[in-house]
Amino acid sequence: MSDEAVQITARGPRADAEAAAAALEANPATEALTFSILEEDEDRDVWRIDAFPTESHEQAAIEALLAGYPTLRVVTEALADADWLAMALSGLPPVRAGRFFVYGAHDGGLAPASTVNLRIEAGAAFGTGHHGTTVGCLQAFHDLLKQRRFARVLDVGCGTGVLAIAAARTGSPVAVGTDIDAPSVRIANENAALNGARARFVHASGLNHPEVRRDGPYDLAFANILAPPLVALSQDIKLALKPGGIAILSGLLRTQQRRVLAAYTSKGFRLVRRIHRDAWATLVLRKG
Repeated sequence: MSDEAVQITARGPRADAEAAAAALEANPATEALTFSILEEDEDRDVWRIDAFPTESHEQAAIEALLAGYPTLRVVTEALADADWLAMALSGLPPVRAGRFFVYGAHDGGLAPASTVNLRIEAGAAFGTGHHGTTVGCLQAFHDLLKQRRFARVLDVGCGTGVLAIAAARTGSPVAVGTDIDAPSVRIANENAALNGARARFVHASGLNHPEVRRDGPYDLAFANILAPPLVALSQDIKLALKPGGIAILSGLLRTQQRRVLAAYTSKGFRLVRRIHRDAWATLVLRKG
């Protein structure tokens, strides 16, 4: 770990912020980095990257990379010793995506009676439901549910489990999530219990785990991860789906759509829809 926790913020035009975010993701020195990109001021075309390095070498790599974008104003600030996750969640408003309403314990009283209400506690896991990629997945799922139901749903890289839990809460009798991070699997199972959802989560790398294969092939697969693993898993996701099955892919920047889409169309998938939210993209594809 670095000697002190820091936050690196970069502000500037959208094109340069998106290019820098893509470079951060592609750089091996920052591949495990936690960062976000969002629109801060639409009228002035100001976008912001917030990065949270955990190692001194990672911090140096971020600062060196961002220095290559002179239009971005970069600030590095030390973070005081505090429970930053709890503080961040306390300031996050609940999120509405179609029929789904995602909230934390601090906003339980705001849940409408007319929505599918998902209480999601993050703990040490990624994916509270507030990120644009998760909202994109939920919106895509909401729209698909107008046409059909999905008996068997797989959530690849489940994080807090919000997507598999959403499937279970809307009638999918089989909802299975996987993650390479053991704490995420534990938290996802806890969130399933909080929501009374018959979803289960498996600690697994890839899709060859016996408990994942047992319930396949699936009617729908969520994969809200990052562009490189989305590309790497394209064949595995194809094999996990039934003919005509749906893949909802997210975790990628708009600038990465072509690369991800090419990997899946080469495996026989057909693009059904794109959803854009801030700098992020969600792709809905059908297996041929």
